[in-house]
Amino acid sequence: MDFTSSKLSFLVPPSDQPRAVELPLRRRAPRILVVDDNPDTMVLMKELLETRGYDVVTVPDALQAEAEVRRQAPDLILSDVIMPGKSGYELCRELKEDPTTRLIPFVLITGLSDREDRVHGIEVGADDFLNKPIFSEELFARVKSLLKLKEFTDELETAESVLCTLGLSVESRDPYTNGHCERLAENASNLGRHLGLDEDSRVALWRGGFLHDLGKIAVPDEILKKGTNLTPEEWAVMKQHPITGENICRPLKSLRLVLPIIRSHHEHSDGSGYPDGLAKDDIPLLSRILQVVDVYDALRTARPYKPALQHEEAALTMRKEAGSGLWDEELVDEFFAMLAQRRVA
Repeated sequence: MDFTSSKLSFLVPPSDQPRAVELPLRRRAPRILVVDDNPDTMVLMKELLETRGYDVVTVPDALQAEAEVRRQAPDLILSDVIMPGKSGYELCRELKEDPTTRLIPFVLITGLSDREDRVHGIEVGADDFLNKPIFSEELFARVKSLLKLKEFTDELETAESVLCTLGLSVESRDPYTNGHCERLAENASNLGRHLGLDEDSRVALWRGGFLHDLGKIAVPDEILKKGTNLTPEEWAVMKQHPITGENICRPLKSLRLVLPIIRSHHEHSDGSGYPDGLAKDDIPLLSRILQVVDVYDALRTARPYKPALQHEEAALTMRKEAGSGLWDEELVDEFFAMLAQRRVA
């Protein structure tokens, strides 16, 4: 993958992600979006910030600000509170509720000084405040601090993307699993939505689709591509890959919800899985969800040792295996109910 041009869209499910939002992977001048309906204020802010080498874009209202964010995500937003149409509060709330823009630092610029106004700003997710009249020293200090925070966030997201790309490289070692990670990410996050899970859980499922078998990077090709009839010694190596994958991802705190998926997606409800022999509800819910979509994808994909099953055959097989204690029966039923709904739609 070409990291200099990729939008790294596997970090967030595409249904939740505007295509125009890109991670700033090249060194460039930080981009600041100023939102204010007062032309004099816009000119002053632009001139001040450009003296420090920042790339500054100005717009007069929230509607144009939203369009600009979709076109090219800024590194920082400075917004007036009182504007025609949507207020700065409303703009801030909407951007902070969107998983693709919530990490953009947002500063509210206001002449309001009541405590209630500040509390309201905190409630909608503002990262900082600037009072009018604006003093250049305070403006520069706050902008510098928040841009440093954004730089750390971007580096963290880039580290996640590298790990996801490594997950795809594991998939590429087996010509029979082409597209497997993308299908798992989509089906798992869709099942999470169908079950009413929160946004963080759905994003974890999406990332888990790419990272679940990351530990196989340490499994030799002669074992990984053998497929069946592994010797006890080969099985011992294979069964270590969930632990290896978990250890690779553990340093990133942002992947804390993904770690149980990586470690436990090969556990079975009857306790016969690996690496920990967990059973039933001791297996984390997100792991059980990814497990269900993983099994379905495996059944629907041809392998050297088996043909691909039709949808109805896969459903019959999975329900039979769930009844015998391998998979979570309720989740299997919910998965096929979701697929049925999507087919009808």
